[in-house]
Amino acid sequence: MSRIKEKFAELEAKNQKALISYIMAGFPNEKSTMSTVKGLIKGGIDIIELGFPFSDPLADGPVIQNASTVSLEKGTKIANFFTLVKKIRKETDTPLVLMTYTNILYHRGYSEFIAEAKKAGIDGFILPDMSVEESKEYLQAAKNNADTIFLISPNTSNTRIQKISKASTGFLYLVAVFGTTGVKTGIKKYTIDAIKQVKKQTKGKIPIGVGFGISTPDDVKKYIRAGADAVIVGSAYLKLIEKTPQNQLESKVATFTKSLKKQTIL
Repeated sequence: MSRIKEKFAELEAKNQKALISYIMAGFPNEKSTMSTVKGLIKGGIDIIELGFPFSDPLADGPVIQNASTVSLEKGTKIANFFTLVKKIRKETDTPLVLMTYTNILYHRGYSEFIAEAKKAGIDGFILPDMSVEESKEYLQAAKNNADTIFLISPNTSNTRIQKISKASTGFLYLVAVFGTTGVKTGIKKYTIDAIKQVKKQTKGKIPIGVGFGISTPDDVKKYIRAGADAVIVGSAYLKLIEKTPQNQLESKVATFTKSLKKQTIL
C-alpha cells in the first residue's frame, strides 16, 4: 500500500479528513522550502504537494505563476529538486506528491523520471495537463511505483468521472472553481453539488480531494462538511511564505497549518 493510501486509511480510523498543502520547491529559496516543510509537519499536515516549476503553468493563477518564475530564476532543476526531496524524506514520512506538467516527465522519459522520483521519496504525481486519453504510457510507468492523481472539474460528465477515477490512485482531485488556482470567489453551490455527485459516481472507491481557492479554516470546514475527503491549500501558503521573514517562517507555517487541520477533525 502506498504512503498516500496508508495516510487516508489512518485518518479514517481517527475519524479525520486530510489536509494537503501545496508549496513550490525552491520558492523563494531552498532554505525557505525546508523551513516551510518543518512548519507543515509541526502543524500536522497530512500530505505535502511539492510543485516543480514550469515555464508555462496553465492551471495556475498569478500567485503560483510568480512562485514558479522565482524558483526557475533561482536555478531549480530536476537534479536539485530530487536532492531537496531526499532532504525532506530525512525529516518526515509524510506522503509527498509532485505537481508539475507532463512535458517535464515526457522529456526525461516516464519510466526513468518516475523511478528516479520514487527513489528520492515522491509518492504520487499531479499533472494538470495530462489527459486520461493520452495517459497509457504514463500509467504503465507509474503502476506499482507511484500514485496517479487526475483532475476533474464541477462540469465533468458522469461517464468521464468514472473513467478518470479508474485511472486515478491515491485520491481524485476535484477543482473547486472554474478558472486557475488562487482565485478566491467564495464557496459555490455548484462545487458542493459536484462533491456529492462525484462521491455518488465513485461509490467510495477513492478519496475526493478538493482544491483551488481554499485559503481559510472556514473554507476547509465547509468543504469537509460537504463531504470532501481532503482539502488542498496552495496559494494561501505561498502568500504566507512570501511575506514572512525566514527566521519566523517555520512557526508561522505551523500555526496556520494547525488552524486549518483543526477543521478536518470530525
